Amino acid sequence: MRFRHPDGSTVHLAYCTNVHPAETLDGVLAQLRDHCEPVRRRLGRDRLGVGLWLARDAARSLDADPSALRGLRTALDRRGLEVVTLNGFPYEGFGAEEVKYRVYKPDWADAERLEHTTALARVLAGLLPDDVTEGTISTLPLGWRTAWNAARAATAHSALRTLGERLDALEELTGRSVRVGLEPEPGCTVETTADALAPLAAVGHPRIGVCVDTCHLATSFEDPDTALDALAEAGVPVVKSQLSVALHADRPRLPAVRDALAAFDEPRFLHQTRTLTASGLRGTDDLGEALGAAALPDTGPWRAHFHVPLHAAPAAPLTSTLPVLKAALTRLVGGPHPLTRHLEVETYTWQALPPELRPRARAQLADGIAAELALARDLLTDLGLKELP
Repeated sequence: MRFRHPDGSTVHLAYCTNVHPAETLDGVLAQLRDHCEPVRRRLGRDRLGVGLWLARDAARSLDADPSALRGLRTALDRRGLEVVTLNGFPYEGFGAEEVKYRVYKPDWADAERLEHTTALARVLAGLLPDDVTEGTISTLPLGWRTAWNAARAATAHSALRTLGERLDALEELTGRSVRVGLEPEPGCTVETTADALAPLAAVGHPRIGVCVDTCHLATSFEDPDTALDALAEAGVPVVKSQLSVALHADRPRLPAVRDALAAFDEPRFLHQTRTLTASGLRGTDDLGEALGAAALPDTGPWRAHFHVPLHAAPAAPLTSTLPVLKAALTRLVGGPHPLTRHLEVETYTWQALPPELRPRARAQLADGIAAELALARDLLTDLGLKELP
């Protein structure tokens, strides 16, 4: 979906396909048919943006075979879909029964992360629509915090500088500009937007910036205006933003609230949980750990890294951080000029919701994703952007 900003620029809205992960190119083609095109039809649009997640095997196939890349581009066109952004954070296995800490491997101290992201950039340059010259990729925020040290950080910074040089060369070769954004996430060495400032200064390349995920922003209790102002002051570009919301509990001390939270404690993904205290941010690596005896202070609100559907807040006594998303979006695209032109709805946890909330069929999932995109569309038009055909 495309929108005209009041300054005349085009803002793109997509949804991320990691909600129905596929490891191979055949799987990607099937998800376009079975999921993405039905979502587009529900929205009544001739064209829908999708933020592809390409696992290692799919990315390698496309990068190594120009005819396969042309075939994917043809399939996108035929189904009324377009790609301007990729999710390069998960490397493989995102559909596994247990993902948890595995999603952070390989990290940016491992040469394979550089090679994978370079391949994604080449693929994206070949997928961009004819009238679009810039693509974006979100990526791991360096690595998980444990076992991270100065030597690994230096290796990661060097890899990102090399990536920037490769992206420069890619534009010279193709005429397409690709930028990459570190996606701050709770528990990682770059947990917050503030944590991103020093490593990005060390990298010092204009094609490497930040992807602002509004669920992660909220989970870490960051104020959107403060966070985005600090990035702008430091000259750090917001490469893209993922529109998502976290799980919020106002009074986690109450038994009914803890019971409601426990329904979201599931075995597939990590659900880092945070609370803001007088002494600063406190947290646990997973929701179940937070619910353990005295594991996390419970005198103030808790937020858990669980991407709940944008349009459907969980039932009381829980809610979502939709107000944080709205505030961030206002700052991102509601001003005289957009801070980013690539927005991506990313709710990958539909099948990890409590059983009674999960879609039971493809049609229900398509309905839900379409409803999320419709909400995002309405937020954008309320900010003065005009939806384009």
